Amino acid sequence: MQYNPGWNNSSVNLLHVRAVGPGDTLHYIWSSIGAPTVLLVATASGSSVLRVNWTRLLSPAPAGAIWIDPPSSVVYSAAVVFTKVFEYSEGRALEELFYPTYDLADFSWDSVNRTLNHTALTAEFTGVPATDPGGSFSNGSLAFRVTAYEASGRDGPLPSLLHTANSSKVEFVLAGVAPRGNGSRFALEVVTVEETGVAQKLRSARSIDDEYTPTIFETLSLVAESQNDSSALSFLQWKATAYGSRTPRREDNIQCRSRDLRAANWTLPVSSVVRAYFGEGVGSTYTVSAINISFGGEDGKVYEEKRYLSWSALLGFGQPPKDTFSPLVISIMAVALGTPTVMLVVGSCVVLFAQRKRYSEYEPIN
Repeated sequence: MQYNPGWNNSSVNLLHVRAVGPGDTLHYIWSSIGAPTVLLVATASGSSVLRVNWTRLLSPAPAGAIWIDPPSSVVYSAAVVFTKVFEYSEGRALEELFYPTYDLADFSWDSVNRTLNHTALTAEFTGVPATDPGGSFSNGSLAFRVTAYEASGRDGPLPSLLHTANSSKVEFVLAGVAPRGNGSRFALEVVTVEETGVAQKLRSARSIDDEYTPTIFETLSLVAESQNDSSALSFLQWKATAYGSRTPRREDNIQCRSRDLRAANWTLPVSSVVRAYFGEGVGSTYTVSAINISFGGEDGKVYEEKRYLSWSALLGFGQPPKDTFSPLVISIMAVALGTPTVMLVVGSCVVLFAQRKRYSEYEPIN
């Protein structure tokens, strides 16, 4: 993990996470220059490195300021941008009343270097609006917590996401932000940038096994698929839940819904990092898609009471991890299905034995 490589000023944030394999390298470039963004770049070289032209990156024309050396080693690149946070509530006629949008490109962000943990491979981007006339953020903040992984495993805290060494976690947190209405709900806009020939697909998987995330049976994945062979290139995966506590429990569950995935070529992600890597022709040369992920129960009271919201997602390369039935659930199913089967077999044997013994008491009739 490198913070602002080649730059000694902490007034801006760029965090480079590099995972090196025997013959390839995975690059995650997180930044809050503009809207919070992560660039995902996979290379076919174990020695590829990130290059940053800081003078150009911080200029009004940042195109070409970020690249991977050697450029020929890049086999796949994409970006995920967290652009806006919407706040809304339901009116009397069941209509949604929206308050002024929080544009994350206009936020002021703390130095990530203060929260960077090289041992735990974690960092936190914390920000507040540059102007806050309503004072909603006077005692609160918005944050994106980043975690990298060195091996496969499962997170301890809910929602206990299953991860691999090819993935990282991002956690969206609203803490102490005063709602602007009764029963306010929130929605996060997520924008993806993909190369030509790659399409985003929203998948939903349901399972009866909720051992690791109680009462949550649905997992959603936003998967980038190659249009040539339908292979998965990258993903953003999350459970259909958020939580209203710093130490989440089942009863802290906040309902999470995903709006329809849509083409967003009409709007470009406000991120200097996206333009610095992909160039000025993002909207025409690359595919831009957007999805809104909303949080809140039927009445939106959970956040209003606790003023805390946490939503976690996994992002990485290749196929998203798939949960299988845990040993505990397999054991329960084996007992539940096996016991009646054993009783049926034993009962049949007893009946057959009793019938034979009963008829053997009679002498044959001549």
